[in-house]
Amino acid sequence: MSDALTIRPAVEDDLDVLRDLMTLAIDQGQAAVLTPAQIVASRSVMGLDTQLVRDGTYFIVEEDGAAVGCGGWSRRATLYGGDHSAGLRDPALLDPARDAARIRAMYTHPDHVRRGIGRMVLDRCERAAAEAGFTAGELMSTASGERLYTACGYRPLERADADVGGVVVPLVRMRKVLHRFGTGG
Repeated sequence: MSDALTIRPAVEDDLDVLRDLMTLAIDQGQAAVLTPAQIVASRSVMGLDTQLVRDGTYFIVEEDGAAVGCGGWSRRATLYGGDHSAGLRDPALLDPARDAARIRAMYTHPDHVRRGIGRMVLDRCERAAAEAGFTAGELMSTASGERLYTACGYRPLERADADVGGVVVPLVRMRKVLHRFGTGG
């Protein structure tokens, strides 16, 4: 395996690859922290938001041409959830002067965890959001992602568990102040 990870904006042609990667990350990547019932339930509140791809704010990490991670940010109000997540979608544009950018849909292939892929995507998203004028980022973390986000400076705002047909999926809303990259801040 090479150490040459590359990151680029995702495009419409990547959608099937992204869906496959997300399925693996949800089903296998959370097995250590969720019950089988919670993993099944989490599929209804996680997944691909194609609006991010259309907005040009979603990234794919590749190694030797294979997708090993993905994630993005948004200037829209939706905090989390995929195209299929009823009740979670809000396409309203955020105001960078008062709202936090949304860090969205971060996934790493289960065979490639602990290699800096999540940090790579998070850094790209934070930089892009700061360049767009946002001074903070918010995200909804799963149980499997909370450690990474805490290590990267995000702090919990509230527990916001999702109840999916009586199965509770643990989630936590987190926030971080974004620094102005390249300005010494």
